[in-house]
Amino acid sequence: MKLPAEQFKNSDNKCLTLLGMSGVGKTHLAKLLSTTDQWFHYSGDYRIGAQYLNNAILENIKQRVKQDKWLKGLLDNKSISIQNHITFDNLSSVSAFLGKVGNPELGGLPIDEFVRRQALHKEAEIQTMLDVAKFITKAKKHGVNNFINDAGGSLCELDDDNVYKSLAKHTVILYIRASKSNESALIERAQTHPKPLYYQANFLKQQLDIYLQENGFAYVAQINPDAFVRWIFPRLLEHRKPKYEAIAQKYGYSIDSEDLYQCTSAEEAYELIYGAIK
Repeated sequence: MKLPAEQFKNSDNKCLTLLGMSGVGKTHLAKLLSTTDQWFHYSGDYRIGAQYLNNAILENIKQRVKQDKWLKGLLDNKSISIQNHITFDNLSSVSAFLGKVGNPELGGLPIDEFVRRQALHKEAEIQTMLDVAKFITKAKKHGVNNFINDAGGSLCELDDDNVYKSLAKHTVILYIRASKSNESALIERAQTHPKPLYYQANFLKQQLDIYLQENGFAYVAQINPDAFVRWIFPRLLEHRKPKYEAIAQKYGYSIDSEDLYQCTSAEEAYELIYGAIK
């Protein structure tokens, strides 16, 4: 929501949606603010995995388990069960389900299966963001008036104005813009620890075509999954930046990650937010 800085400052019901790449300081800001006020921390990635992708995650694991005849027998006769123990701090099951595209012998997914999972993730994220208003109401019923929607980095990829309008109606959208040094750190992390990511469908197709041509590959199955993530991440970062900016300009406000990391208290973080709103 667009509103005067003083109105946000004096409000007893502060609601934020944090927008930006994973690693720009969204969780850092949430923790800073929680040192002086009680906030309901809504993790978009957690709800995606715990609610909307839970069945798909479990089914994927079961199919992997059933490749072993002995384990299949135990699972079929209900001697063993499989559960998704996802937490705010451990989202490994979501990442494992999303996977990486490429050579199956190197842990990659066939392109059709990868695209299917990407589509499921997109729909799950849309529903998760549309749930924010409901959870704000739930938080207030439990006496927690302040609310932080810690959204995933792929929020800008949804290209769904209904989602952005809903978030802007119920929260102040705050884009944390990565500084040049922060961008370099994000890219370096992707090089050393390539992880599964969500890609917008058209962007993925374009980049796959370029990668195949550059490497002389005829099939996606020839791609080394980790090598592709390392290659595509800087391009993904550039692809997302104007999308973040457009959302912030139309529906919210922006702060710089460098300024945020200099904040050491909730008071300093609040002043940074007030300055952005002004």
